[in-house]
Amino acid sequence: MMMKTKHALAFLCAGACLIMSACTPECSESSLFAMDTYMTFKAYGENSTEALSQVTAEIQRLEKLFSVTDPNSDIGRINSSLGPSDVSSETAALIARSLEINKETNGAFDITLYPVSKEWGFTTGSYHVPDSETINELMKQTGSDKVTVSENIVTVSDGAQADLGGIAKGYAGQIAAEILKENGVTSALLSLGGNIQAIGSKPDGTAWSVGIKDPENTSQLAAAVSVCDKAVVTSGTYERFFEENGTAYCHIIDPKTGCPVQSDLLSATVIGYDGTLCDALSTAFIVMGQQKAEEYLNIHTDIDAVLITTDHRIFVTNGIFGDFSLIENSYSIIPHSTLIKKGERSEPDRNFPFSIFNFQF
Repeated sequence: MMMKTKHALAFLCAGACLIMSACTPECSESSLFAMDTYMTFKAYGENSTEALSQVTAEIQRLEKLFSVTDPNSDIGRINSSLGPSDVSSETAALIARSLEINKETNGAFDITLYPVSKEWGFTTGSYHVPDSETINELMKQTGSDKVTVSENIVTVSDGAQADLGGIAKGYAGQIAAEILKENGVTSALLSLGGNIQAIGSKPDGTAWSVGIKDPENTSQLAAAVSVCDKAVVTSGTYERFFEENGTAYCHIIDPKTGCPVQSDLLSATVIGYDGTLCDALSTAFIVMGQQKAEEYLNIHTDIDAVLITTDHRIFVTNGIFGDFSLIENSYSIIPHSTLIKKGERSEPDRNFPFSIFNFQF
């Protein structure tokens, strides 16, 4: 049996997920390992060094609240409690937000799958395929209906356990952006694993260019999107998985089955102003699959996405199409149903929410 880990959104010049020129003298940088991922920050301006110091302290504080493995964290106390737990306002608010997104995605985003994920070994490193009886018993403990929030009081029932791992980094990136702006920083890029949070534009006024990895060859990029003041969050079935008897099992658990998701999406990149929502939706879209993700995006037009499918197509919402670049060279562009020869490009039909690309991995 073998465990493989691949990071979602690729590179930050010489590190995370950014395509840009060399840093100016005013550039401040910092990094840390928190929330189970390596984070790198770049900020520009007179107060950037102090601002990044505050960001680091805040992320470490949030980790102490949200950690599922720390028995003294808010989440640790909730999961070990037999009754109501009095938690911080941040934890209560983020759990409440998670429950809202659970409803919006028809259960695709679910923070109560921790017991199941743990059984598969994704939280412990003891990877194995559980028997169906064990999974069925653990699934009885899951479901967002088993979690209630009333002001700062969180109650879980029937053995349910919460895990904010699918939304916490998006929230942390959003809070970090607020801290930087409060300190007068107008240009910065934060990489929190597969979560990218852009503050303003690059110092020269141009947009940040964020790379999206080729899911089947993570040493190269499939595409890039240009953004200002937005979050770009990617989840994929290729990020963390183990193999047993020739079958790969990814870390994203299907809330309906209790098993690693079998999706027609290899990766989902979500772009928007709300980093917390983008983080949750990137996971939810993998669970939902292409069709359901499209249906969600048709309704929620303030969110953009780049969806890479198992049959080697890229779906791009029209809101980001003008800022989208396909980097992988061997491809044919298919806007909707009209085949265009290799090398040609056409503008999308603005009445249709997606532009469709075929390419070879």
